[in-house]
Amino acid sequence: MCESRIARWVWTVMALVGALIPLGAASAYAQQQAIDPMWLSFNAAGRTARFQLIAGLTGLNGALNFNGFSDGGLTFVVPVGWQTEIDFRNHDGMLPHSAEIITARTPLPVQSVTPAIPQAFTLRLDEGLVSEATDTMRFTAQPAGDYLIFCGVPGHGAAGMWIRFEVSASAKAPALLLTPAPRTR
Repeated sequence: MCESRIARWVWTVMALVGALIPLGAASAYAQQQAIDPMWLSFNAAGRTARFQLIAGLTGLNGALNFNGFSDGGLTFVVPVGWQTEIDFRNHDGMLPHSAEIITARTPLPVQSVTPAIPQAFTLRLDEGLVSEATDTMRFTAQPAGDYLIFCGVPGHGAAGMWIRFEVSASAKAPALLLTPAPRTR
């Protein structure tokens, strides 16, 4: 009996705390999910990286997400000069999506822009690819810098459908990392 009262009290406190978390913090908190190691493979000797980019993997952000992350919550790091292959699939059953690598900027564009790295974009950038359609981006990761993997369908990227892409001069191997949420004041 005492354990059930404690459990109810814990759930009540959790509900109250959840109600007090600002919406931005709640969405950042929701993104703290596991990274599937199957998304990334690489060959260090051959200096090649392959990433599975899945649009609309979960319902997060109204399915405007890549691999279940939005608003830069995931970072794909590749050493400079590595041959990179991004296998794109639109898992969203309702909306078309696309992907391109753009220069990190504020404010975000509201539609597709010229890709920052040659060949780093999917077909039909503005229209998007329909549900379960696929495409592959193949490019050399250069120059070093901070970029975004951005959905070019008008409004999607600006609504949070983007993750980070870093071409690193110091990384020894590709990696997928949770991106720390920015501090709010």
